[in-house]
Amino acid sequence: MTELDPVVQEFVDALNANDQDRLFAALTDDATMSDDGVERNVGQWTDSEVFGSNGHMNVESIGDGGTELVADYTNSRWGSMRTSWRFTVRDGKVARFETGQA
Repeated sequence: MTELDPVVQEFVDALNANDQDRLFAALTDDATMSDDGVERNVGQWTDSEVFGSNGHMNVESIGDGGTELVADYTNSRWGSMRTSWRFTVRDGKVARFETGQA
C-alpha cells in the first residue's frame, strides 16, 4: 500500500487518538471541509462526528500521492461506514478535507 502524506498521516493518527489539540494542530487556521458535498464548520463537525462520538478511521486504501484515502470510519453516532477522504495540504498542514460515503 502507498503511504499517506506525512501531514495526512498526522491527521489520521490524531483523529484515531481522539486528540483534539493534536488534530487542530495539523490543520491550517483557515481550514475548510465538506461532508457528502455539504460545506461544514470544521470545529462543529469534528466535535459531533469525531470527538463527541469516538470517531475512528481504519484506512483501507491510499491514492493520489497519499492525499486521498478510503477508510472504514466508525463512530457511536452512525456506526461503521465506508468513507472516502481527500486532503489539500498547504505549508505542512491540512488546509481542506472532503469526506463522504464511498
